[in-house]
Amino acid sequence: MDELKPMTAESVREILEEAGAQVMARSGRSESYGAPRDFSFEVKALFGNGMGLHIVARQFNYRDPWEVAGRVNDLVDVSLMRDGAYSPLPKGYRWFQGRDLEEGVDEGTLRKIVACVREVNPKVYLLQELTGER
Repeated sequence: MDELKPMTAESVREILEEAGAQVMARSGRSESYGAPRDFSFEVKALFGNGMGLHIVARQFNYRDPWEVAGRVNDLVDVSLMRDGAYSPLPKGYRWFQGRDLEEGVDEGTLRKIVACVREVNPKVYLLQELTGER
């Protein structure tokens, strides 16, 4: 099995900015074990088509037993946003079908999701509502 590539708030920000999104990012968990937050970073993005993504890395994974250099985030949770609210994608897309959250996403899949959401035409929602496909 291939080892997953670690992600940071900065690396996720770069993926989204390369795709043309406006991006905000913040880190939540400090290096202290007693940090009160339940996530290590979150990134929010808004694309020109009005679609958005909310990406959260919930906790560190540990690579080695002594935690010397092994604290990484290699999986994130990705939520889809439309008009400021969580939303699934219309029928016919690979992700967000019947739900607004994709959990345990690696970097490669995140890049595919970003490319997909960037290209969504929001009028498809209206079309599917008018045809009764939702």
